[in-house]
Amino acid sequence: MSKKHIIVLALAASLCGSSWAQAQDSGFKQLDEVVVTATKYPVKENLTGKVLTVITKEQLEKSGGKQLGEVLNTQAGLTVSGSQNSLGTPQEVYLQGADAGKTLILIDGIPAYDPSGTNTAFDLNLINTDEVERVEILKGSQSTLYGSDAVAGVINIITRKGKGKPLNASADLSAGSFGTYKLSGGIDGSPGNTSYALQYTHLRSDGISSAYDSSGKGQFDHDGFTENLLMFHLDQRVTEALHLHGHFQWSKYRAGLDAGAYTDDRSNTTGNQNTQFGLGADYALGSGTLHVNYSYNDVTRDYLDDSAQTIASGGTFSSGSYTGKSHYAELYGHFSLAKKVELLVGADYRNQGISQSTLFIYYNSYFPPYGPVSLKSAIGGDSARVRQFAGYASFLLKDLAGFNLELGGRYNSFNKYGNVFTWSVNPSFVAGDRVKLFANLSSGFSAPTLYQLYSQYANPFGELKPERTISLETGVQYSLTHFNARAVFFRRSTTDNIIYYTVDPNFPNGYYMNLDKQKDQGVEVETGVEAGKWTFSGNYTYTTGQVTTPVNGKDSTFYDLYRRPKNVVNLSAGWQADRKLFCSLSLHAVGKRIEPIYGGPPSTFDTYAYYTLNGYIEYKLQSTLKLFADLKNMTNQTFFDIPGYNSMKFNFMAGIYLHL
Repeated sequence: MSKKHIIVLALAASLCGSSWAQAQDSGFKQLDEVVVTATKYPVKENLTGKVLTVITKEQLEKSGGKQLGEVLNTQAGLTVSGSQNSLGTPQEVYLQGADAGKTLILIDGIPAYDPSGTNTAFDLNLINTDEVERVEILKGSQSTLYGSDAVAGVINIITRKGKGKPLNASADLSAGSFGTYKLSGGIDGSPGNTSYALQYTHLRSDGISSAYDSSGKGQFDHDGFTENLLMFHLDQRVTEALHLHGHFQWSKYRAGLDAGAYTDDRSNTTGNQNTQFGLGADYALGSGTLHVNYSYNDVTRDYLDDSAQTIASGGTFSSGSYTGKSHYAELYGHFSLAKKVELLVGADYRNQGISQSTLFIYYNSYFPPYGPVSLKSAIGGDSARVRQFAGYASFLLKDLAGFNLELGGRYNSFNKYGNVFTWSVNPSFVAGDRVKLFANLSSGFSAPTLYQLYSQYANPFGELKPERTISLETGVQYSLTHFNARAVFFRRSTTDNIIYYTVDPNFPNGYYMNLDKQKDQGVEVETGVEAGKWTFSGNYTYTTGQVTTPVNGKDSTFYDLYRRPKNVVNLSAGWQADRKLFCSLSLHAVGKRIEPIYGGPPSTFDTYAYYTLNGYIEYKLQSTLKLFADLKNMTNQTFFDIPGYNSMKFNFMAGIYLHL
């Protein structure tokens, strides 16, 4: 798709249709909608200057054929690389031009990490849409409230809870292309002062080849996927003032892999298992509420490529196990100091550790003695550990003749590297309950990962420093009962960027270091309108950025937003024919991106622009039973989200959903 076509689509998006109010939704979000992620306590959206997008329960219920990454990939400012590839593909979240790992994933407001990775990003494959009640996407640096890695924003995945009748039951049975099927079922309820929710999901697919067969011979094998997920919530209201809650979540998947871009491998697999549990309490105290939470998160990834039987003829054996464990505890309180003054004050403690073991066996035919060679490496769980303590506070002055102001600060203390202070200033002004002018000026940081600190690639010449950012988001939102529009300008400056420095490209002897300076900026436009039985929505995002880095002893500046397109357009139209039948059609158009080639900053190439046309239809047989079909890439486009790896051509999921 040409740049001219993308500009035309962008203009169409601004005229006809908001990703925070998708066409599939039952209504459009108004400025008085209550959200929790922006302030860590319930507040109306018209009282905060932060940029917030909500994916509602209604939207998710009409996304039964999609994975969570696919849903996020259509939101303004968000690119989820790999979400349109084979199941199990690592999904990298890029928000407003920031690199992967710079958007913090929250589950029910609690940070979810994988401390064992090169970045700490949580694997979205471990969450299924059937478990999710709603999603709140908070853009801009949120390190003052949420700490490290929230430099581009946070994505708060709010899971389903028990409510309503003493017993509710639901089931989702669906099947589709490439031998894919899903079975999901659960029960929930709220008998008396107790509420509970139990959900189980099984997802399986024969899949497609992860790598693209450029020869066209069709000899690459299919890389399948199998996953099981279990979630349980329990809430107990002990007294009118005291509320206790607990949660447990377990998920595990296994997926086939290939040897790399354009390269098949029939014996390469990966697995990921995640266990989370936590306890918490809320206590009403005078004019406020105290909250205490504890959460434990254990993630174990493994890789196995077993072609050992062919080592003598060039085969290899490789295996790796990576485990990250994290403890998170927090205590915070929200208080109304006066009618128009709110105070949030709190502290949190984080303890993260990793362990790692790898084995690589190959046949040495170059130097005597010839024969199999084994290479091993390990990181111990006792020594590879980081502890962090932080205290934070924010004041909210609200509705002073339409003016609101939030001020916040956070002090972070680490046992491994330097301490960090972050701040935020968020003014907004609402006129006539229709127009909101807003700004979010804030600082942020991203701490070095445990892998960067303790692996064989740790800096031998000194300690790494946290990356630091200064961010600005500013814009305007206009809201009516059946119309909503928002335009946002964002800009972020990063110093002490952590990069992998290669000493000699022919040998794996590089290390991590602080070096680059990064600047990213862009524009988001979102609109939505409801007209009788029709709803239209759309968004357009323009993103650009550049890095300044030493090259041959001199500073060099170049565009470096790898896998992050400059132009993205999403358009959607929905038709509610009657109380039973709903149909929608959506377009996802992505402009050119650049892909890095190892060997230096100039070594990049363009990936082609592409578009996908997608459809959805549901028919309610009765109030508790519906049939649905989700159609993706209906024009059967061949495109590459990641060069050398297959993205899905035409595919579908169809099924039945029952709720009692």
